[in-house]
Amino acid sequence: MRYDVVVVGGGVSGLSCALTLASSQGRGWSWAEGKKFLVIDDGASDLKKALLNNVPGIPPGTLGKELLEKIRKQIQDMNDSTDFLEDTVVKIEGTKGNFKVYTKGGKVYEAEYVVLASGFHKFDIECEGVKVVENPKSPKPGRVMIEHDGDYKVREGLYVAGLLAGVSSMFGSASGTGVQVAINILSEWAGKPVVIHDVPDKD
Repeated sequence: MRYDVVVVGGGVSGLSCALTLASSQGRGWSWAEGKKFLVIDDGASDLKKALLNNVPGIPPGTLGKELLEKIRKQIQDMNDSTDFLEDTVVKIEGTKGNFKVYTKGGKVYEAEYVVLASGFHKFDIECEGVKVVENPKSPKPGRVMIEHDGDYKVREGLYVAGLLAGVSSMFGSASGTGVQVAINILSEWAGKPVVIHDVPDKD
């Protein structure tokens, strides 16, 4: 099956990316309509073990696993643009517009873009053109990141988000990278910089 964007990882950065992509639809933007997105998640997000007390706008005492479920439901309730798959990605090959994503479960998905958001514990996906280095912002040794151009592009069509992009392991930091990657992709489709803002309906 073919998707416009495959997001590898269903933690906060991957879901924030998917949410932003999905929110581009229904706004009258012809370049956004009909796009399909896939989130492939192996269930290993560190946020599932977190208790959140210092995330802006999130009530103190919120469990990370509950917040992930809420974000996922928010995406599903927005529209039907996004599919979810529980599996592990083992190989990515190809270039922008012609990626193939292979999973441990034997599935193969084609994509125009791929976003790597699988966390900073390791990166063992076979993927050409990816340079894995030590994550300098991790408080613990042995954590990794993927080198990028400073705006989360690894190479054409391939982006990295979250802790794997080398940001600090805080909710806001990881979420923000996922949003920015989505905006980068949407801007490429639009052919100009775009943002997605909403305003309340006037009474």
